[in-house]
Amino acid sequence: MNVTGTIDAILNQKSSEVWSVSPDATVYEAISMMADKNVGALLVVESGQLVGILSERDYTRKVMLRGKRSRETQVREIMSSQLTTVPPKESVDDCLRFMTEKRVRHLPVVAEGEIRGVISIGDLVKHVISVQSATLDHLERYISGGYGT
Repeated sequence: MNVTGTIDAILNQKSSEVWSVSPDATVYEAISMMADKNVGALLVVESGQLVGILSERDYTRKVMLRGKRSRETQVREIMSSQLTTVPPKESVDDCLRFMTEKRVRHLPVVAEGEIRGVISIGDLVKHVISVQSATLDHLERYISGGYGT
């Protein structure tokens, strides 16, 4: 199935707020922010530059399971620094494919060095459902003769 649209269209439907944390913050501070903002990942930004991403998965695998203390561990110690970013004009199809193949749940969106937002797998699934619903509605109207001649 080909899902039309670009990441830019999805970003335009979301809040423009991008939640980030410093690499020097404690993991506890970051996890508290995630809970407060109801997000599953934070961008890690230092001096205005994207240097990593911290997800709930990073926390569970690199702090909790290794017996570290979240109040003593800095974000830089557990963040994912091997980042893949996408431009706003990237297709939804390509992002879905990439996220599925690489098993990532969040993609930073960057244009000309500026952070534009974060796309989650949930954002993409919501978009796909919306496109499918619109297609079904269009087909139902067509079949029932809802279009003028």
